[in-house]
Amino acid sequence: MTKTIVITGASKGIGAATARRLAKDGFDIVIHYNSDHDGAQRVANDAIGLGVQARLLQFDIADREAASEVLTQDVAEHGAPYGVVLNAGITRDGPFPALEDDDWDSVLHTNLDGFYNVIKPLLMPIIQRRKGGRIVALTSIAGIAGNRGQVNYAASKAGIIGAVKSLALELAKRKITVNAVAPGIVETQMTDELPADEVKSMIPMRRYGTPDEVAGTISFLCSDDASYITRQVISVNGGML
Repeated sequence: MTKTIVITGASKGIGAATARRLAKDGFDIVIHYNSDHDGAQRVANDAIGLGVQARLLQFDIADREAASEVLTQDVAEHGAPYGVVLNAGITRDGPFPALEDDDWDSVLHTNLDGFYNVIKPLLMPIIQRRKGGRIVALTSIAGIAGNRGQVNYAASKAGIIGAVKSLALELAKRKITVNAVAPGIVETQMTDELPADEVKSMIPMRRYGTPDEVAGTISFLCSDDASYITRQVISVNGGML
């Protein structure tokens, strides 16, 4: 029976690249999106073209009630997934004194509360399958080293690391691995407005990463080859840290 993996924020960027890569690996995929239905459908079509099953789920990961309702219904209809990739997230950058309350709250509610809101309704069904599993959460170089203008974002991503390391301890004996992937500066819509030459000069490899390179690391962590790797933070950052 084909294993299924849920990917949040999979309509574009790293999430879309991850969904396509996992489909290529032979996983059935569940493509979560919030607003970009057309992008999510394109990813699903690509996955189906690779010979696997794909379906869409729509909700805001910051909305606990909506996340629980949609995911619980999906488990009732299709069974528990084998794995979850927590990719969806937002930024609201600015110097800390200039941050508005909503800049802080929206980033923490989406990026950190979203971890709880997605994993909580899925975890017991995954455990009850008794067939192991994979959880991969996207953190960031900002969550490890901090970054100016991203106190809110860095706090949310550092929180992900703490959650991953703690949950990994709880689930290790059940053969469910829990790891984090920490991208550096990756070429997505989120980096379009950065001063490219200036930013690249800070990266030892002198280039941005690509979504496919991050997806490749996630793919490995979801594979059987990574069955003895848990509680780790894997950086994909071109040597920045």
